[in-house]
Amino acid sequence: MASKKREVQLQSVVNSQNLWDEMLLNKGLTVIDVYQAWCGPCKAVQALFRKLKNELNEDELLHFVVAEADSIVTLQPFRDKCEPVFLFSLNGKIIAKIQGANAPLINRKVIALVDEEKKIVAGEMARPQYVEIPLVDSLDEEYGEVHYESNVEVYNMAVINPDAVLMRKNVEIKEKITKEGFIIEIQENMLLPEEVVREFYNHMIDEPDFEEFVYSMTNRLSCVLIISQGEDTEVIEEEALPQSDAEEEEGKEEEEEEKEEEEVVVVEEEPDPLEEPHVKFAPMPVKKKRDSLQEYMDRQHMSDYCHVEDDAVKVSKYIDILFPDFKTMKSTNVQRTLGILYPEVCEEEKDNVLDIIQNEGFTILMQRQVVLSEEDARAVCRVHEDEDYFDNLIGYMCSNNSYILVLMREHGVEHWKELIGPKTVEEAYASHPDSLCVRFASENFPVNQFYGSNSKAAAETEIEHFFPPQSTLALIKPHVSHKERMEILKAIRDARFELTQLKEMHLTPEHASKVYFKITGKDFYKNVLDVLSSGMSVVMILTKWNAVGEWRRMMGPVDPEEAKLLSPDSLRAKYGVDILRNALHGASNMAEAATAISNVFTEGNFEN
Repeated sequence: MASKKREVQLQSVVNSQNLWDEMLLNKGLTVIDVYQAWCGPCKAVQALFRKLKNELNEDELLHFVVAEADSIVTLQPFRDKCEPVFLFSLNGKIIAKIQGANAPLINRKVIALVDEEKKIVAGEMARPQYVEIPLVDSLDEEYGEVHYESNVEVYNMAVINPDAVLMRKNVEIKEKITKEGFIIEIQENMLLPEEVVREFYNHMIDEPDFEEFVYSMTNRLSCVLIISQGEDTEVIEEEALPQSDAEEEEGKEEEEEEKEEEEVVVVEEEPDPLEEPHVKFAPMPVKKKRDSLQEYMDRQHMSDYCHVEDDAVKVSKYIDILFPDFKTMKSTNVQRTLGILYPEVCEEEKDNVLDIIQNEGFTILMQRQVVLSEEDARAVCRVHEDEDYFDNLIGYMCSNNSYILVLMREHGVEHWKELIGPKTVEEAYASHPDSLCVRFASENFPVNQFYGSNSKAAAETEIEHFFPPQSTLALIKPHVSHKERMEILKAIRDARFELTQLKEMHLTPEHASKVYFKITGKDFYKNVLDVLSSGMSVVMILTKWNAVGEWRRMMGPVDPEEAKLLSPDSLRAKYGVDILRNALHGASNMAEAATAISNVFTEGNFEN
């Protein structure tokens, strides 16, 4: 019995897609023995694994797993194979594959990767950018016998140029892309790094104004999209014609006729003299391959506004530079969800619940305390609408503050629903005795005192409803260096603002009055103009929920000296010089923000 227990500890068993997804969260190296249900794991390498585990003694960095291909969707390509397969997962990314029980090769691979990981952890080397390998049998690929699709997602990157962003063409382009069936995984307005611009637009390098173009692209706002393919084909219904009808279509262009011949199979038979001469077959489903993203852009006449890169290696490199967290979030299925604490919990147990939420690995992105409207209360409590207590419950929900949160973690929607438990206390006691429903049950109503979104799509809709986006005007003053500007823009991005618009401009007195219209009559306004006239300012629209308040909080007190004492992490504390050269400006309230944005960014107002 002791030896069997030790073997279980040596190799964890993964026999479902959920366990596979959990296994990918392992830190360090995981060696996966992929086996078929009918033959079991490879016994020939177990002694090697035990030896490596004992000699390397790296329980935090080295894991061994057996995974049953028949019960895991991701391992579909390895089903019905006779030869053992060993996969090497490094921090959740499959980076290598060895076919066959090649013990010396497996031994060298494990030792090399563990040694490399130890050096990375110790800070002795930078982490290499491994490319995740497709889980496809190379022999099957070579001989064209693959009957399944690789689970590796392929992305395109599209950059919508600054002029198109200023004209809000990016909105139209995004709508057309999604309507065609492509999926926009990321969309973000940003200033592109010079090295990305030079490589991404390398096809333009011989043009005489290329250097001017690079300067423009690195100092003005582009919209970057990372796009996946969605479904590759669409099914349409086409009517097949018998030969007699086809002959009547001789006037059609040759290209259309060739297309029909490819898509419709016509069986030629001897005509029946009793048959009607003009008989049409019933509509038949025909699969068509959708255009590539570049072809679609060309067809929609959008190529002048947008350039597409479809080389997988290059796109992967750009993603690592521009969106370094994207691949990790995608592989771990990081999701946002909406959570609501009902009034009694909000009033009496909020701090305890927030501690539990953070201990469960959630990040709290946004939070607010609000009295729900009757419409919102009915939507949140709709699962109880057939109960006698429903009207009283709605009255209770509308009487006091609830606490609303946006939570994020891997599998966030499902994990929050599991954590809070079912809709009633009775059900929770029976099936989820450790849930928040049981731990914070109320004597007033027999219902769960928490709410969670039912799906990822529902979560996004509900988040936008309870945390509607707001825009504010922000300004970076001339004395701030280019390096400091980049640091401020990074801080804006890290705070999850959307950088909706950006202009670099010289604020003459006429232009400055459109931003500082509230203080034009003040005695110190002349000093403000002197500061603004000293160079180029950056004027921006920042968008997120509670944008006005969030931006003012990030800036800190007006006087940098005061900011250093009261808010040392604020931007003015870091980049301000004195009360006039305090680095940044922001609208004081929503009305001021709306007026300033209209003055600066409405079409027809002063140019860059």
